[in-house]
Amino acid sequence: MTNPAGPEDVIEHRRAEETFRLIVEAAPIGMVVVNREGTILMVNAHMEKLFGYSRAQLVNQPIETLIPERFRGKHRGYQEAFSADPKSRFMGVGRDLYGLRQDGSEFPVEIGLNPVETPDDHMVMAFIIDITERKRAARKMQEQAALLDITADAIFVRDMRHEIIYWNRGAERLYGWSSVEAIGKNADDLLGTHAPDLMRAYEIVLEKGEWIGELQRKARNGHELKLRSRWTLVRDPQEDPRGILAVDTDVTEWRAIQSQLIRVQRLESVGTLAGGIAHDLNNILSPILMGVEALSLQHSDKSTIKILDIMKTAAQRGANIVGQVLSFARGGEGERAELQLKYIIHEIEKLITETFPKTIDIRSNISKDLLPVIADSTHMHQVLMNLCVNARDAMPEGGVLTISADNVKLDEDYARTHIEAQPICYVALKVEDTGTGMTPGIIDKIFDPFFTTKEPGKGTGLGLSTVHTIVKSHGGFMTVYSELGKGSAFNVYIPAFGQKEVEHGENVQEGLPMGEGELVLIVDDEAPVREITQQILESYGYRVLLANDGTEAVVRYVERREEIRVVLTDMMMPYMDGKATIRALRKIDPGVKIISTSGLARREQPKEAVDLGVNAFLTKPYTAETLLRTLREVLSTTTSEPGK
Repeated sequence: MTNPAGPEDVIEHRRAEETFRLIVEAAPIGMVVVNREGTILMVNAHMEKLFGYSRAQLVNQPIETLIPERFRGKHRGYQEAFSADPKSRFMGVGRDLYGLRQDGSEFPVEIGLNPVETPDDHMVMAFIIDITERKRAARKMQEQAALLDITADAIFVRDMRHEIIYWNRGAERLYGWSSVEAIGKNADDLLGTHAPDLMRAYEIVLEKGEWIGELQRKARNGHELKLRSRWTLVRDPQEDPRGILAVDTDVTEWRAIQSQLIRVQRLESVGTLAGGIAHDLNNILSPILMGVEALSLQHSDKSTIKILDIMKTAAQRGANIVGQVLSFARGGEGERAELQLKYIIHEIEKLITETFPKTIDIRSNISKDLLPVIADSTHMHQVLMNLCVNARDAMPEGGVLTISADNVKLDEDYARTHIEAQPICYVALKVEDTGTGMTPGIIDKIFDPFFTTKEPGKGTGLGLSTVHTIVKSHGGFMTVYSELGKGSAFNVYIPAFGQKEVEHGENVQEGLPMGEGELVLIVDDEAPVREITQQILESYGYRVLLANDGTEAVVRYVERREEIRVVLTDMMMPYMDGKATIRALRKIDPGVKIISTSGLARREQPKEAVDLGVNAFLTKPYTAETLLRTLREVLSTTTSEPGK
């Protein structure tokens, strides 16, 4: 038998009830109690504030009063599920739940349910939270994230352990990793970050809240990127450092163009200085030469004459050097007229055949319809002669020296990546050797005055500087391709006489063959070449897949073999060159169609390429028209057997 409650127990029970009532009333969230039929038994003050009803208007009313009509069917399903399994649960994450105010307006809510058992009935206490502000903030964040995703800059956030916690679409495009792949990774490990003083950059951003500078980072495909980076320190509400927001702008191409501009400006300034020095040297050498000749007339003994001859030879050599300096300084000024370069090539070919070592095989390849140029014949002789002498010196053990000339019509795409080029028709001269070749570091310096790799006394370092100055003064430009141990090719472009410029603003030239969505794999270690080729092909209806070396090309081909219709590959690449790449692709798929390209277009190279199973061979630089027509011809063939 249960003992009846005493007066003290009754008082304690009433105190507990009053405490519970006060807690419920003071709660900053809506609280409502309903019975198993869904009838409201009790509401707190915050419920009146949330829904706009008075307590008297809600008690004994069905809970559906507070639910929009379009959600009542879904609510009955939740009610039945709760009756079958009455346990505490939270509703709201991933669900659209809304409350209905007295004025008919709706607002998003989250709901917590908790079963309450009493001797008389089973009740449910519901906790209702208005999440209008939270939804608005989430929507604002989504809008901001969308804006961050459409920007061209790479934007990401790292925490204080350097782990990436945010990665926008711009970062995906620039670096090649998706947000899923990047988030959680160490930023410096993933991007291979290099800076002169990276630790100092971290110190500055922690001290001042921001840092701006240049970094060198690596994309997923291994390509080195030069970036303008801005870091901002992100703090939490307590002002403690929480992470670093980085905004990276790709300046790789801009830096390459800037480097070309600096080199041109340096040549111009050195030319001005060299001109002044040359004039002074001429004044010094003139009396020396005249004095030597006067002394030769006064002395007849052999020893004196020998000494005077040595002095005269040295002075004349000095005068010749000064002449080169003056030619460099004046920018190749001279008398110009309409000129056919094929006659100069024939003269140079005859001269070097008679004077160069017999171990050097001299060849020429001149277009029959070579256009004329406006040029100074003496200077054109000097340009070709200097390039041929350099080629000879690069082949001490012998080799092949080839002089070629052809008409080349450059387009806007090529001109964009070569600041001295214009979209016009040029006469292109090429002097190519099979000699020692050069490293990229040497190529960057060869046009600098007085730079030479020859032994002291065997070179002045003015030959290529003079050539560059003469070519530039004729409105032309030069490019160089070289590979260590395989040779070099110097290309000289002189504007053809009477040719009009290519029309500007036309991205798609009329009459050029269009693609039909075919996927082309472009393999080249030069980023500008990959990017321009991609732009051209996509403008003409092709899809493009990129690889920066042979190894990556093989992986890409294996992944998408059924889609790739043709492979366009450079022959000279680091790690895995064109030959090895072609052999590997042929082993995977004997029927793969391949177009190979090279800046060193020796006669034997096309034959080697065909023997490897190449369908066509392009010599760099090639125009968009040449590329598109070659691509269409290769795609139109029904076989890809070598040489067919």
